[in-house]
Amino acid sequence: MISNTSDIPLLAGGNIDVAMVKKANTSGARRTKIICTLGPACWAVEQLESLIEGGMNVARFNFSHGSHEGHKECLDRLRQAAKNMNQNVVPRILLLSSSPEIRTGFFADGAKSIEVKKGETLTLTSDYDFKGHSKKLACSYSKLATSVNPGQSILVADGSLVLTVLSCDVATGEVLTRVENNAKIGERKNMNLPGVIVDLPTLTDKDIDDIVKWGIPNNIDYIAASFVRKAEDVLFIRKILAENGGDGIKIICKIENQEGLDNYLDILKVTDGIMVARGDLGMEIPPEKVFLAQKYMIREANIAGKPVVTATQMLESMINNPRPTRAECSDVANACFDGTDAVMLSGETANGAYSRQAVEIMARTCAEAETSINWNELYQSVANSCRKRYQLSATESLASSAVKTAADMGAKAIVVYSESGRTARLVAKFRPAMPICVLTPSERVARQCFGLFKGCYAYVVDTLEDTEKLDKEVMRECRVAKVAKAGDPIVFVCGETFGTGATNQIKVEFVQDDLRGTVNHDHLDNNNAEYNGCTIS
Repeated sequence: MISNTSDIPLLAGGNIDVAMVKKANTSGARRTKIICTLGPACWAVEQLESLIEGGMNVARFNFSHGSHEGHKECLDRLRQAAKNMNQNVVPRILLLSSSPEIRTGFFADGAKSIEVKKGETLTLTSDYDFKGHSKKLACSYSKLATSVNPGQSILVADGSLVLTVLSCDVATGEVLTRVENNAKIGERKNMNLPGVIVDLPTLTDKDIDDIVKWGIPNNIDYIAASFVRKAEDVLFIRKILAENGGDGIKIICKIENQEGLDNYLDILKVTDGIMVARGDLGMEIPPEKVFLAQKYMIREANIAGKPVVTATQMLESMINNPRPTRAECSDVANACFDGTDAVMLSGETANGAYSRQAVEIMARTCAEAETSINWNELYQSVANSCRKRYQLSATESLASSAVKTAADMGAKAIVVYSESGRTARLVAKFRPAMPICVLTPSERVARQCFGLFKGCYAYVVDTLEDTEKLDKEVMRECRVAKVAKAGDPIVFVCGETFGTGATNQIKVEFVQDDLRGTVNHDHLDNNNAEYNGCTIS
């Protein structure tokens, strides 16, 4: 691989040597965030404490399964676990909408599974009341016969069964297919139609009910919207949130099919973040193309300054094994090299026997990958890529200048005073080598900044009006935490006036010798604690 940051063609990895391989590393300096899916394997209080201690930054609730009551009980246990560990404004909560899925139906005679043989024919019917067998299956998509054409593939149960369309009978709503491999499948398995633009709603009635009656009342931080296909899908979700008092909730769009990929740049303009959902995407496009789609989506999100999550099967083998494969660790590391802000665990934590170990090895792998990144060169690469594409906004230019100033002066931290989190997001976009400390009066903004913005941790403060007092208090905290010593510079990004959109100032302060007086820990409400692996120590 050729270096992307050198002025002349050089092989990448020139800063890696045997000493780096042998050097002990901890996950304490990790910048990349970790999302853990909650499920039966990890939802007791003690297990949730273990995930937090291991490195979980965001808890994901999958509404494809379970009831509102069951999820609320799990949320209460999660908040209790955070309280037990003195994490005052965590956890950060992501609700995954169940999405308009296409699924097979139920079987006749109480059968739990059926077997099909390669070369046989299998009829798919849009009559979802039909009870299926090895010759005919129900499909939940009513427009199947008008959506597919002879020669196209249909993938069932994550691709474990491949069907080729032979003919379509629009009048009866049936599609005749040929079975391409021997398979045994259960009821209600997912179906993918590669290359087909499906006519399904952005949100089902269930999704809206989940958001309005559970997500908003329970003060969630993000919605991961499944199968987003166009910008209008995002605007519709934002409308639902606004009409029901959920304006502050961020939307993370899951890109899972070819249509979403085709409309990716339009989606990126209106979303708050992106999830590279490689599972379904690998069903919709050739699997050997998924890594290209991943790199493309991450790069564009980096340039746009939108947080991006890489997900699906990252440490899949750890559902059953205490150690991952070396290929899985490389997958996590390569996502970090690509520029992902966060990585996600699904079945590894929700259903796996080694959920704590999975979080820990993911945290260590991310931290190891980050040690080989030249952050100053990365800053220059991001800045150059942005300037080549468009003219920076005033706030963006300020954020870029803050990172450049911090690099030039060898600052130990960048402190951002932010009402909405926008300035913090833009500072994180330029990938500083030092930690970003976000101070905000909003608990939700603190959770969102710490949850997904790379390299950020956050404090809740009473007000941002007295920045001089906050400056001194932050520098005392940095000194006590051994982040900085007397004489070290700290870069501050703030505004001369108070309020959202008032950020217009960069200043440099130097940590003082004088530590007389007591640090007011009640004023700075730590959203970081010592456990979760994104510390400034």
